[in-house]
Formats: sequence, C-alpha cells, structure tokens
Amino acid sequence: MSGDHITEEAPPEVHHYNDIGEVPWDIQNYWAQRYKIFSKYDEGVWLTDDAWFGVTPEPVANKIAEHIASAAPASRMILVDAFAGAGGNTIAFARSGRWKRVYAIEKNPAVLQCAKHNAKIYGVEDKITWFEGDSLQIVNSQLKELGPYSVLFASPPWGGPGYRSDKVFNLRTMEPYSLATLYNEYALFTDHIVLYLPRTSDVKQLAKLVKGGEKATVMHYCMEGASKALCIYYGGFNLFQ
Repeated sequence: MSGDHITEEAPPEVHHYNDIGEVPWDIQNYWAQRYKIFSKYDEGVWLTDDAWFGVTPEPVANKIAEHIASAAPASRMILVDAFAGAGGNTIAFARSGRWKRVYAIEKNPAVLQCAKHNAKIYGVEDKITWFEGDSLQIVNSQLKELGPYSVLFASPPWGGPGYRSDKVFNLRTMEPYSLATLYNEYALFTDHIVLYLPRTSDVKQLAKLVKGGEKATVMHYCMEGASKALCIYYGGFNLFQ
C-alpha cells in the first residue's frame, strides 16, 4: 500500500509546496509539472529546492525501470542506484518487482531524507537499502561483494560548461564527475552499467568506452514528442528481445 497518511515533519530545507505562491520563481515551471515528476505529489512528496531540477519524470523513470528489468540477465538480481536524488528512479526500480534488493546512494543528507520519505508514499520503502555518501566510494567498498550480481544505474549531475547551450554536450567537461571518471570507477564494480545523460551527449565519447567486440545501446526517452534524456546501456543487456 502507498503511504496516504505519512505525517513526518520535514527538515528545514525540505518542502512540500501546496500553492504556487509558496514556490521560488526558478522552480515554478517544475512545480507546474509536479504530477509528471511524482504522480502522488499531493500525498506529501518532499523535495529540496535544488532536487526539483534533477528528478527524472515518473513516466520516464518507469520506462527505464521496465527496460532494465526486462533486458538485464536473470543472474543480475541487485539494482544499485548511484545517484538516488529525491527517489524518482529508485522508486521506479523498487516498484518493478524485478530486483531482490535495490541499493540507493545519495550524498546530500536532506535529499536522502526526501527519497526515503517519498519511497514510503509509494509503498516501497521495505525494498530499498539506503546509503549516504559518494557512490564512487561506496560501490567499491561497502557494496563491493555484490558487483557480480548487480546492475548499476547512474543519473549523475549534469553540471559544466555547455550543458544547456551546446548542440553536442562534451561529457569530458561534465561536473563534478566526467564520463570517464564515472565509467572507470563503476566498471570496477560491475560491467552492467546504465548511465542517464543529457539528450545532447556526445555519442562518440560514449562509444569510445565500449570494449572491443562488444556493443552498447543508446536509447532516448521522450515525453510529449521531445527527448528528455538518453541512457547508454553498457554490458550484456538484451533490449530488443
């Protein structure tokens, strides 16, 4: 059951805005689309003001979760969400019912509180184990033994020059983690990696990380006829079965 009557008290930097008059001007466009971000928003979803910018819209998160669930080898029973944020993707993975366990990592303690709270609203809190910290460190220390059984999903921050202005986004300059940094660290943990990246990402840079003789799949995820982002699937995913 979903958490219709969750009445936890939010930390100071966490909000649930009920009226546009309460909403800071720079997130009003996001708030107007709140039901696309979380369909259960009115049940008390929490977000920090910064977290609005990074949540995967729920229909996109659900489709990604569906694709990973069906395309990953049966031997992969663990899903690691390396940048859980306010829980959009994590919740979708947990709701899929595919995974023995979902492990979610978030560096910001206030945003992590949002994710935990939102998972309760969607009734999946018992399917998720949470970690506070840097995923690049946690996956190769605390979760190291789970690597052979895991798929790692990462929706990293898209900071850096040119993200909004360049026709082709240079993933070498993505901040605070470049594409190479993310891939090289996560590849020590598992070879089944899915990265959620800007729709304008340089596909040639993505292709350079594909090992000889192997294939990777790039898939765009769209809403209302426009691409929102892309995912690159590295490893043995059978997306076209």
